[in-house]
Amino acid sequence: MTAKDAYKNWTPAAQEKALQRVQELTAKKWRPFYCPLPMCDGKPHGDWEWNHAREDQRPPTDADWLVWLLMSGRGTGKTRTGTEFVHKATKKLPRIALIAATATDAREVMLEGESGILTIAPPNHRPLYEPSKKRLTWPNGSIATIFSAEEPDRLRGPEHYFAWLDEPAHWPLVQECWDNLLFGLRLGAKPRIICTTTPKARPWLKELIADERTRKVSVSTYTNIDNLSPVFAERVIARFEGTRLGRQELHGELLTDVEGALWKWETIEEGRRPKPERFERIVVGIDPAGSHKKSSDETGLVVAGLLDGEGYVLDDESGRYSPSEWANRALRLYNKWSADAYVVERNFGGDMVEENMRNHDIDGRIIETTSSRGKELRAEPIVGLYEQGKVHHIQGDKLSTLEEQMTEWVPGDRNAGSPDRIDALVFCLTEIMKARKPATVSSPLRLVS
Repeated sequence: MTAKDAYKNWTPAAQEKALQRVQELTAKKWRPFYCPLPMCDGKPHGDWEWNHAREDQRPPTDADWLVWLLMSGRGTGKTRTGTEFVHKATKKLPRIALIAATATDAREVMLEGESGILTIAPPNHRPLYEPSKKRLTWPNGSIATIFSAEEPDRLRGPEHYFAWLDEPAHWPLVQECWDNLLFGLRLGAKPRIICTTTPKARPWLKELIADERTRKVSVSTYTNIDNLSPVFAERVIARFEGTRLGRQELHGELLTDVEGALWKWETIEEGRRPKPERFERIVVGIDPAGSHKKSSDETGLVVAGLLDGEGYVLDDESGRYSPSEWANRALRLYNKWSADAYVVERNFGGDMVEENMRNHDIDGRIIETTSSRGKELRAEPIVGLYEQGKVHHIQGDKLSTLEEQMTEWVPGDRNAGSPDRIDALVFCLTEIMKARKPATVSSPLRLVS
């Protein structure tokens, strides 16, 4: 029986029965995390023949901090740092809070993950997990209660000495969770919070960084490269290094607005909403990569819906595809979202889309929108709808690449690539929001059955 097998049922009786065997299995593998050298780089030295805590993984040395913010790239050991600090804190503090984006994230990352609390617990300081009570209890009586960021009101009553928040910059209701947590963080002389997260441009995160009681640590993925899979280095890093998203996800950089870009991160974030259960209309926008574009350009495939006079951006599967590939992807999006039409610009691509989809036996209405204006002027009314709070992105990460293009594309920049995702987005929203659109923006739409 492995340590993981021993915890499958998670009942107190099963844990007590398996505890001795688990301790035998883990005692030989367990290694302390903090060596005596405070300035250590974490690499093996002397009797410490294993990778261990780096200087950036050690808690702040001063006594005045409230928040220890580990805002670093992917794979930098943030979870391991949070886990080790929790075990350290529970030796002194009797009641703490563990908060993740969802209950599943809490279990799979904070508890059972490769660097989770149950996985790396010292043999003599292993907590008992009671899933029905959402509670961990350490041998000395210290208790950790597990919360989901989807339910901020559950933080309204409980009191804590300490809290660990995992990926809070990506919680849709982060401000509500934060406010309720602070009201309950009223035990002890010096309550503490540790936040482990990759950055995302949110008003909450910017305010947290600016707070004089916050101690921020930010390191790149390369800092922990020795402990990462070679596949991660070869595939993930190679894909995102040198991109704006890579600056955020690999280097832990908080991206700011690009001067001249039409959209701002804050505008998109403030308008983010859960996906509604119904829509009045749903369309698939297509901006095909054709002869008028460079061969490296993408085909824009974006889905948007209309509800109560407001637009919702639902999906983005843009990418570099052959005509057959993008036609079939468009069809899958059409069926997935029960769309009522495809929308494409007539000037560049309308005939191509219709012919390509006919060649692949793909049915569906194709609405062609015609505009004599450039990309910037065509996008400006849509930007205005965002600023008025009339367009919302649904919660989740599936729109992250689209949002990156929206917030960094600068009209008139000759070095900028073609904004194919933006074009498809604008086609969608222009069609479903056309009742709000000024009549001078474009010529009337033509419907091709």
